[in-house]
Amino acid sequence: MSNLRNSFLQELADLYDAEKQLLKALPKMAKAAQHEDLRQGFEEHLQQTEEHVRRLEEVFQIFGQPAKGKKCKAMEGLVEEGKEIIEEEEGDAALICAAQKVEHYEIASYGSLVAWAGLLEEENAVELLEQTLEEEKATDEKLTEVAERAINVEESEEGETYGKAGKTQSSRMRQQERASSQPRSKRAQ
Repeated sequence: MSNLRNSFLQELADLYDAEKQLLKALPKMAKAAQHEDLRQGFEEHLQQTEEHVRRLEEVFQIFGQPAKGKKCKAMEGLVEEGKEIIEEEEGDAALICAAQKVEHYEIASYGSLVAWAGLLEEENAVELLEQTLEEEKATDEKLTEVAERAINVEESEEGETYGKAGKTQSSRMRQQERASSQPRSKRAQ
């Protein structure tokens, strides 16, 4: 169990740094968002992320450790990708894609921590981490809804002015987005 505890603490430190990086990135994404629903979603998630950091600090306390991050290179890369999207003004659909990559990384990380905290019989930590995990999943679903309801439709209509190639690309993007939001088992069918 000591190896699992060490792995848990390493992942906890990694995720703590990831959430701190997000605190810096989300205001920039909100500012870059053109669609009001997306901007509002980023602003709401910024507030949630502040709470996620607080919960992680509580988990560190449960394990008797100081809250200290370990450089999360995965989040660093995801944030850099988002920065490029903003700088190149790729639009809201690309921002949503970048944000969902972040959410999927967080969902995987929190899912592992929940399972490991359970194995380590730290039920208070499980509860805190599960709460954040559910919020990350809800954010991912909201991003999909904004994309399907408004963003992709608007950008698809803009793509139609570029002829058949634009339509084909927009259609392909919608298909990929739907496929990526389905559980792996459904995609394999």
